[in-house]
Amino acid sequence: MDGLHIDDISMRFDLPDGGHVQALQNVTLDIKSGELMSVLGPSGCGKTTLLNIVAGFLAPTEGVIRLNGHEVHGPDPERGMVFQQGALFEWMNVRDNVSFGPDMKGMSRKESAEKVEHLLDVVGLQDFKEKAVYELSGGMQQRVALARCLANDPDVILMDEPLGALDALTREKMQSLVLDLWKDTGKTIILITHSVEEALLLGERLLVMAPRPGRVHKEYRLPFADLGVGADLREVKKHEDYGSTREEILSMIWNMEEEIMGRAEESA
Repeated sequence: MDGLHIDDISMRFDLPDGGHVQALQNVTLDIKSGELMSVLGPSGCGKTTLLNIVAGFLAPTEGVIRLNGHEVHGPDPERGMVFQQGALFEWMNVRDNVSFGPDMKGMSRKESAEKVEHLLDVVGLQDFKEKAVYELSGGMQQRVALARCLANDPDVILMDEPLGALDALTREKMQSLVLDLWKDTGKTIILITHSVEEALLLGERLLVMAPRPGRVHKEYRLPFADLGVGADLREVKKHEDYGSTREEILSMIWNMEEEIMGRAEESA
């Protein structure tokens, strides 16, 4: 069965004092191959925990993750991760960072070089391939991280706040790049973000998670990602449904944050 299937996932972290934290509770999702899903929710709702379970970095307390019919047990190149910070190899130049995955898989030097050249063209870094990554801006480093992820040809790309540290203009450019890559590659993408605007623009499916224990609160099917491919994202924001959906989700998350604060005050 194609696609990513998250089947009744729960995650509990046991604490040294004998207590525990229930990070996720009975999360079930079916994500078709090629879908782009953004995930929102208040702080501590388990967004990153869910992503780490899909990546194979964490084993869930209960439930199963299946990708294309087989169970996920640990990390695998079929699932690529792009972190908030590029997590690049500082001692390597741009080209060597991107070629790291293919080289580790034993790809021939010629095939690896061709793949890397193509990806550097795709992300607009052809003129910077000999540069050390520490010489690059934050936006360029995230382009390297995207290219390095794509070099492994994963079925699923997992993005944990990949644009959160960028300035507004660079972030908008990178949002357009993510949409173009999604359409051009047909990859399944799951993107975690704290920005409602970004979630609206980069999610044909948008998932809002409830406060701890993290669970699915509401899901939206949206037109803005498709409308944004190859378009001016500022124009997309003028769509008649964009503003109303934005306000609805902002209010939803604001109310959740108020609920969390109320709990904290009661327990203080």
